[in-house]
Formats: sequence, structure tokens, C-alpha cells
Amino acid sequence: MFGLRRSAATLFDHSQSLLRNLSFHGLRVQGIRVGNAEVPNQKPLKTGLQEVYGIGRRKSHQVLCGLGITNKLARDLTGKELIDLREEVGMHQHGDELRRRVGSEIQRLVEVDCYRGSRHRHGMPCRGQRTKTNARTKKGKRVAIAGKKKAPRK
Repeated sequence: MFGLRRSAATLFDHSQSLLRNLSFHGLRVQGIRVGNAEVPNQKPLKTGLQEVYGIGRRKSHQVLCGLGITNKLARDLTGKELIDLREEVGMHQHGDELRRRVGSEIQRLVEVDCYRGSRHRHGMPCRGQRTKTNARTKKGKRVAIAGKKKAPRK
């Protein structure tokens, strides 16, 4: 059992060292996977990283500045830059992990039965927006009420 783990770890280390020395210049790759999302080749990295759930403009800028990578296309990354990028994105909370955390926070609000939790439960906006005319995203499509007549125009 321990021998299998050790050999798998050794294989992983060898693949990591190969990727560090590998360059993607000659290969045609559709896109790279970073943080369980596909970063498109034709977009600059600063906008391409925003495909990852939980990474916006500010965080993608911070990641690229922290690595010292200029805003180049994803297909122009070297193997070492790609590994460094994956490690840097992995340090931030993103993807399914962030979705689970947000969902558990909302569930906690619902269970505590506070005002925001009751708004979440009923599918209404919970940050003070008006709901008489707007809030169609949360409330859904308008439904006509049968038997209700419009006021006559004068």
C-alpha cells in the first residue's frame, strides 16, 4: 500500500519537473485549465482568469502582478508560468469551494430565521432594493392575474 503511494508521488514529481521545463509555443492547445475552469487562448490572461468563479478584475490583476507575468495571451505561457499560475490561483478561494461556502452562509441565514434569511427563502432581494416595479431577476417572469381588469383610461 505504501509503495503505491510513494510511486505515485514520485510520478507526480517527475511530471511537475517536466512541465516546468516544457514550453507550449509549438503546440496547438484549445485552452488551459486553471481553477476548474477553461481559460481561452485568444483572450489576454487578465480577462481570461475571470472565467474562474470567484476571480474578478481586481483579483486577476493581483495574481498576475504577484507572479510578475505581463498581460499576454494564455497560449503564450511557458510550462513554469502555467504551474506558478495554478499554484497562485489555488491560494485564493474559488470555484466549487466558494460556491459551497456562499451556499452554507445563505443556509445559515435561513435557519437562523433573520430578515435576510426570510428574504432568501421567499426569493426576494435582501439588500434594500425596491420590489414594486423591479427585482425581476429574483422574482422571475411576470405572471398575469386572472380576472383582474385594468383601470379604464380617461
